[in-house]
Amino acid sequence: MARRRIGFWYRLAVVVVKPLLLLFTKRDWRGTENIPTSGGFVTAVNHISYVDPLTYAHFQYDTGRVPRFLAKSGLFKIPFVGRVLAGAGQIPVYRDSADAALAFRAAVEAVEKGECVAVYPEGTITRDKTLWPMLGKTGAARIALTTGAPVIPVAQWGAHELLPPYTKRPRLLPRKTMRVLAGPPVDLDEFRGRELTADVLRGATDRIMESITELLVKLRDEPAPPNAGVRRGSGRKGAVEGAEGVEIEPTDAEPTDTKPTDTKPTDTETNGTAGTAGGRA
Repeated sequence: MARRRIGFWYRLAVVVVKPLLLLFTKRDWRGTENIPTSGGFVTAVNHISYVDPLTYAHFQYDTGRVPRFLAKSGLFKIPFVGRVLAGAGQIPVYRDSADAALAFRAAVEAVEKGECVAVYPEGTITRDKTLWPMLGKTGAARIALTTGAPVIPVAQWGAHELLPPYTKRPRLLPRKTMRVLAGPPVDLDEFRGRELTADVLRGATDRIMESITELLVKLRDEPAPPNAGVRRGSGRKGAVEGAEGVEIEPTDAEPTDTKPTDTKPTDTETNGTAGTAGGRA
């Protein structure tokens, strides 16, 4: 697939990061045929490690459609890193709700210009002890329903072995396999053309999270717990309403051997428009 022009700073990031990923990881890319070859779209991705924005961006870059991440504003204040992020067209998200609205508008404009905007609907690395998706926030659905663009669900697995959740010490050897699977567009037809009420956004978000979870089931080759990623009682067939330990809010307990750096979700996490490390790619 022909790759679009990406500019100096994005190319610089690729030149620096991609050789390291090729050296220290193996790749299992699937579903690349589901990435649109033209037009704007949203990708909705599960989040399992600080490093998975890089591994996911590697997958997305290899499809020929580079992603624009919505990234926490603090990353843009880091010397050089911030310059690269801004130069590469990544979108800063701020804690203040008014500034968060600016990020949403920037994402909508990017999609309308024919770009790919990557969103972590969970808003942070999953806090589920077994790394299944948490309840999704509504940012990805809001962008998609506002623009009419498709949402491509993406599941990834393996980055947590390279860098375990909420840790900063990588496990480079032996080489880990990064598995990424993109699915067909999420069917959101019943939600399109309607007023973006809380119920409409929640229904569309649950549909997106169900699609991500179904892809993750294929990557992990094991069944997901009932209601993974969605409201209790609204999950896939056979879900048990109120099943214990399957819908974990950001304030719930962390994995037993890890400790998050921030236990309170920010305003931007509430909207699901910024991953913990989104935009580092």
